[in-house]
This record gives sequence, C-alpha cells and structure tokens, in this order.
Amino acid sequence: MTECSRRSFLAVAAAAPIAAGTGLSLAAAGSTPIKKLANKVFYRADGALDAKATKKAYFDMMMAFGYPIPEVLKTDEFWVCDFLQRDMSNLGMGGIFWINEANEYGKSGAKVYKGDFKDQKFGYLGHEIYLLPGQVLPEHRHLGGEKGYGPKMEAWHVRYGSVTFYGEYKGAGDESPIAKMPAKSRIWGFGEAWFKSKYYAERKAGQMYKLVDPESWHGQRAGAQGAIVSEYATYHNHVMFSKPGMEFDCSKAK
Repeated sequence: MTECSRRSFLAVAAAAPIAAGTGLSLAAAGSTPIKKLANKVFYRADGALDAKATKKAYFDMMMAFGYPIPEVLKTDEFWVCDFLQRDMSNLGMGGIFWINEANEYGKSGAKVYKGDFKDQKFGYLGHEIYLLPGQVLPEHRHLGGEKGYGPKMEAWHVRYGSVTFYGEYKGAGDESPIAKMPAKSRIWGFGEAWFKSKYYAERKAGQMYKLVDPESWHGQRAGAQGAIVSEYATYHNHVMFSKPGMEFDCSKAK
C-alpha cells in the first residue's frame, strides 16, 4: 500500500489488522484558528499530490485540536487521497483503518469456537477520518459484496470540529433539504446530474450521525475548523462514487 491510497489495503485488511501503536505524542491544543490552505500547497510542480505536504496539513490540524497522534500515523498506514480531482483543498481526506476484519466465527482467532454460529460470517471496521477545513468527502455508496457480505452500514462520531453529513434520505429526523441552503453554502456537486443526495444534517464534536439506508448515496463536509471523525461500521469491501471518473486514489504527475 502506498501512503496515498487505501485501494490495495482493502484486499489485505481482513488478514492483517493494523496495530494502533503504543507511543502517543500528546500535542497541546493551539489557540490559533485552523486555516483553509490554498490548493497549490498540496501539489508538486508536476501536478501529483504531495503526500508529505498533505500529511503535514493534517498533522497541523491534529495538533491544533490537541488530538493524540499515535506512532502509526507516522507510517504509510496513514493515507491521503484527492479522488483524482486535483482539488485537495476542497475535495479529499486523510484516514487510517484501525481494523477491517472479515471472517467466519469458527475460523477466527484461536479457531476453537464450536457454537451455533461457527459457520456464519461476520465483519466489522474501525476507521478514523481526517478532514481539513471545508474539505468534502464526496458522495459515494457501499454495495453488498460478492463474498456474502452485505452493504456496509456505518455511523460517524465527530470527535473534533464539526461536520455536515448529507445523503439521499431522512433518517435522524433533523435533516433539512440541501436545496434550501444558501447557494454559496450548498454541498459540492449539488445540482449536477450525477449528484443524488437531497438532505443534510449538522453535527459537532461529541455528536453522532449514521447511514440511514443501506446502499444509499452519502458524504460529509468538514466545518470551518476541519474535523476528526471516528467511524464504526460493518466490514468495508466496496465503494462507488457518484461522480464519473472519481476513484479512491491520488492524482499522479501529468
């Protein structure tokens, strides 16, 4: 796996869960507001996403929030991507899978379980999402996989900052129509033929939101200070973006 992308990680995550690391470097929360960076900061002269510069921006945000930075985030297990859009300032994310486990009960761990569920499959995921100020994780969905695992179901716990969650349907009860947002505040992609989401809901640190319907289109956008979000989910084995040509990867040199 490269430090830019999680694509190859999905194939091996179930067999090799990530250790979270033990050495924590606790950074004191800064008093300076987190600034939105110009897009050129994230790219090399040849147009490729600069993973080192991009990670520095995320680390600066983490330190400003006072977020504990484990040693594993200093390795390639911490990935960044711009979805091949060359617009990291507005479209992108950083992340790490703490674990993405899929197996059968009787074949997991010590492999001694003989109970009623021994031949049944299970799957679960722990994931951290890092979003810079105003940064959008674009509209996407998760379908059921070919190996018997259903569509990914997920919930998001905002740990730092704030997030606008958006999707096709209402579920929590406090969603509002994206169409009623001021035009300058509307979600990136709204109004395009490929964009499917209709509703949004705001959440701040300490609050949660969850996917309200299996296989539905959804996404999220960080607030003005950025966001760190913990994701709790079933096994992740598929992702599809609504915008044609978008992938979970980094822009390469032109």
